[in-house]
Amino acid sequence: MRQIIAMGGGGFSMEPENPLLDKYIISQVEKVPKVCFIPTASGDQANYIERFYEAFRLLPCQPSHLSLFEPEFDDLESFLLDQDVIYVGGGNTRNMLLLWKEWGLDRALKKAYEKGIILAGLSAGAICWFEEGLTDPLNAPLYKLDCLGFLKGSNCPHYDGENKRKPSYHQSILEGKMKEGYAIDDGAALHFVNETLSASVSSRPRAKSYFVKCVNGEIIENEVQTIYLKS
Repeated sequence: MRQIIAMGGGGFSMEPENPLLDKYIISQVEKVPKVCFIPTASGDQANYIERFYEAFRLLPCQPSHLSLFEPEFDDLESFLLDQDVIYVGGGNTRNMLLLWKEWGLDRALKKAYEKGIILAGLSAGAICWFEEGLTDPLNAPLYKLDCLGFLKGSNCPHYDGENKRKPSYHQSILEGKMKEGYAIDDGAALHFVNETLSASVSSRPRAKSYFVKCVNGEIIENEVQTIYLKS
């Protein structure tokens, strides 16, 4: 069974006092899972890695991380294929994908996905799994980025959290620059099983997910039924 859990925003890095989404991710594994954090998009920022360990050491799992800037393993692919969950952090999606390709991590992640290892993440770690994502370079307009394509269509994270997101996503789809796809609020996550949407869950009562498409020259935004993960 192939699984991807894409968060618009949330988890330990955005909601340190609210572990509901992180708990949901590890609960999909029937044993105490090995969880590997990949912080490439942040430039393997030390503080980000420390916060991951602070959060996940409190959860029933075995946390680890994979750094491309200071790699600790000779065989990165073997290390990844020994995990139960691969959790990708936020940051610069474009740089992350370029580094992954250079190191062969894109191919390793594809093997992990096909093996049944759960792929998860927020922001950059959410859009990377789709064909296309809406990314936000510093002080520049948002634009489409081609991603790994494990999931069809496009993705827009931080849908309610950044005021540029919704209008930019709508305009890109309306003009045919991006494929139709899923928009995810901060605190919401989409759970795909075998490339089909299985559930939308949230750590906040009002956080939602949406399927956005263009019909007859107009944007149609269909809300996805979302389950609030009460603690």
